[in-house]
Amino acid sequence: MPASNTSHSKKSAHPNGRFRSALLTTSAVLLTASALSLTTALPASAAVDKPGDRADKTSSGQAKPPADMSKIGGSRLGLAGTQVDLKGGAPVLPKKLSGKSWIVADAESGDVLASHNAHWRLPPASTMKMLFADTVLPKFPKTTTHKVIPSDLAGMGAGSSTVGIKEDYTYTVHDLWLGVFLRSGNDAVHVLSAMNQGVPQTVKDMQAHADELQARDTHVVSPDGYDAPKQTSSAYDLTLIARSGLQKKDFREYAATATAKFPKKQKKGKTTETFQIQNTNRLLTGDLGISPYKGIAGVKNGNTTNAGATFTGVAERDNRVLLVTVMTPDSGESFAVYKEAARLLDWGFAADGKVSPVGRLVPPQSSDTATSSPGTTDGKKGKAGPAKPQAHASVSDTDSSSGIGIALAITGGVLIVLAGAVFAVRKKWPLTPKN
Repeated sequence: MPASNTSHSKKSAHPNGRFRSALLTTSAVLLTASALSLTTALPASAAVDKPGDRADKTSSGQAKPPADMSKIGGSRLGLAGTQVDLKGGAPVLPKKLSGKSWIVADAESGDVLASHNAHWRLPPASTMKMLFADTVLPKFPKTTTHKVIPSDLAGMGAGSSTVGIKEDYTYTVHDLWLGVFLRSGNDAVHVLSAMNQGVPQTVKDMQAHADELQARDTHVVSPDGYDAPKQTSSAYDLTLIARSGLQKKDFREYAATATAKFPKKQKKGKTTETFQIQNTNRLLTGDLGISPYKGIAGVKNGNTTNAGATFTGVAERDNRVLLVTVMTPDSGESFAVYKEAARLLDWGFAADGKVSPVGRLVPPQSSDTATSSPGTTDGKKGKAGPAKPQAHASVSDTDSSSGIGIALAITGGVLIVLAGAVFAVRKKWPLTPKN
């Protein structure tokens, strides 16, 4: 029976570097969002990376996490169930949490404030596009142009979410990334993959980058997140990947963009008419009873019948930046993945200084500070990660190695994207992992 897939967009950050002021160039928009629902038909697929990681089931037939999960980031993160250490005056965790797996982390220090089955390997749906963007985005200047040929769009899954790429049209890399981030366009992913020597090479590059980030629960099969057998990630890994992406200026800008113009008609390779596309992340734009989340700054969401709803978000309040990932809520509540993510963000901001960390987000494998100590790499001897791709020199990449700029202001429940606004985040990434 076919499965349906819905995809959305957002943004992330990397543990090697510092938060600093960032000038974002998104156009000024005052937005009251309308619904954008993207649906694709997908085959059901396995939700496990290898036989030893297969989830057991309860007597009622519901899946439960495997007994043996990764301990990267700390031994407690490998335990099943909810992990949290409340100190005096700390708020209790929200009651309405049904995600199979979730995590709340301080984006700057890397402290994991609370988690639930953090390393459960589950299908990621279109949150996999965060890894695609973090891997491929630095390779091409946004002004690069590409004329689409039929083979660029070959191999897309039936019913894939698309932004509307047309054969024989010429697009800038900027156009293509807007299609990826705002409309989760699998067509845009495939064109960029073609530019990157094809889908197989892109999958290989993504896997190498996941390994470098120590995202060991992540097994890449398709670059766009379309359901595929054995394609997995975890709440922990998606948070690591988001944290990495947010270190890139262009990644932050695309993930924070609410609306944009996309080529509709062309003549002789020149765009003569455009249409508006809107970000499908409802915590960013608001829609259908969901208000834009105060301080939200993007990242990514997705949904397939096999994966259920998945979401990773980043938000800032009072000079604190939090990352949250929720995978596969099953409460039956409408838009549960957004509502549960918002509840966890609210809790995380309220719990500031009132909880003891239960783990941490580890630095990349090739970091000078990455070690093979217990709780970091499952006790395995660390080895140098693959060489990182060289970013092409361009104005947009000049501060891609550091900083996270929040380009949003929320007023009265209405989202405003401010052109040229500078938002300073004063805390620093740790250069050494906490023990």
